[in-house]
Amino acid sequence: MSRKRDKLNALAPEMLTVTKLGHDGRGIAHRADGKLVFVDGALPGEDVLVKLGNLHKKYDEGRAIEVLNASPDRVAAPCVHFGVCGGCSLQHMSRQAQLDLKQSVLAEQLKHFGGIEPLEWLPPLVSESNSYRRKARMGVRYVIKKEKLLVGFRERQASFLAELDSCVVMDPRLGLSITAFRELINGLAARDHIPQIEVAAGDELDGVAPVALVFRHMIDLSDSDRQALIDFCAERGWQCYLQPGNYDTVHKVWPVDGPDRLAYELPFPAANGADLRLAFHPNDFTQVNADINRQMLPLALELLETSAEHRVLDLFCGLGNFTLPLATKAREVVGVEGSEAMVRRGQENATANGLSNVSFYSHDLTKDIASQPWAALGFDRVLIDPPRSGALEILPHIVSLKPQRVVYVSCNPATLARDAGELAKAGYVLLKAGIMDMFTHTTHVESIAVFEKRA
Repeated sequence: MSRKRDKLNALAPEMLTVTKLGHDGRGIAHRADGKLVFVDGALPGEDVLVKLGNLHKKYDEGRAIEVLNASPDRVAAPCVHFGVCGGCSLQHMSRQAQLDLKQSVLAEQLKHFGGIEPLEWLPPLVSESNSYRRKARMGVRYVIKKEKLLVGFRERQASFLAELDSCVVMDPRLGLSITAFRELINGLAARDHIPQIEVAAGDELDGVAPVALVFRHMIDLSDSDRQALIDFCAERGWQCYLQPGNYDTVHKVWPVDGPDRLAYELPFPAANGADLRLAFHPNDFTQVNADINRQMLPLALELLETSAEHRVLDLFCGLGNFTLPLATKAREVVGVEGSEAMVRRGQENATANGLSNVSFYSHDLTKDIASQPWAALGFDRVLIDPPRSGALEILPHIVSLKPQRVVYVSCNPATLARDAGELAKAGYVLLKAGIMDMFTHTTHVESIAVFEKRA
């Protein structure tokens, strides 16, 4: 054992008073000498007994091993694995306290990085706090010391897999199947060479398998192993995929016939009057929280103030999650995405829904878009849903198109704030902003903002 670890173990637990929360959900306290301490599992106003875990020059880190007086915001975690599994970090906090934390993070980031605040705050979008996650990548590992196969997520602040038998935040079709996944893999000859399972669930729709499993394998599977995976999925009416290499090697092995797609519906009319139906591959990016997604789309269209006279640009459009609903309201919609595979998926979805006023293009969205043929007529409205890195490179090109309104959907409040500041410099006013609780029980902040060109 290292001297550093010996020193840590020799330290007696300290009683600390938590004054506030950090953006990562950890409590913030100070030791007797004034040194800052980040305390895992503690809430503001609580006196907690803290076991220090990492000592640094300017701050220390620890975890609460006993709560001496509980905050009114403290609740019993709904999952028996909370505190060990690293998938969730806020299950000890009431739902309202979680929302308040995320709201404060967004407000602070807008002010700090963008020097800006909205004229109006939107009420948060919320859904059921559990059973919401319909996609995940689960690790698989046989642990010799435990003589046990583990399937699930990493332990909190560690690289080891947590020992799970269920997950309350996942779609029950997935979260209640972890034990079955473990038993399946444990019975394979290739047990030690299957590092992960990608799981995805769509809507329960006629003619579409509702769940798909993608098994990553590092060696060729025997015929019996391959058949065991197929039988497991076939018994449940699920799709089975194998992945022997990178994502390009993913291929469906069950069912043999039929489309290799899942699907979900949205409350917007297709050409035949039915709800829009969007097909997706299990490895495609989709919003993991179906209920929040169904609330987010009408809100985005409302904020854009889209009408039948407008030409709308949807950047980072993916498979058409925003593009197709926009096409039910606007004169014309152009969706642009860096991935050619997603562009094909988007166009297939538009065709399947009978929407002829929408087109998709593949383009590097760090480069100029104003010079592209599809941008020649300009756009009245722009919707943007960039990755965590934000949209800094493309903002000047958006501004050059002179849209009257821009709706920005963000998965990173820091880059949203930075980009909001740039839009403000270009003459846009931040009218409204708000959070969307896409990832309940985590510190992940999803948000939406609308900007209008100053007259």
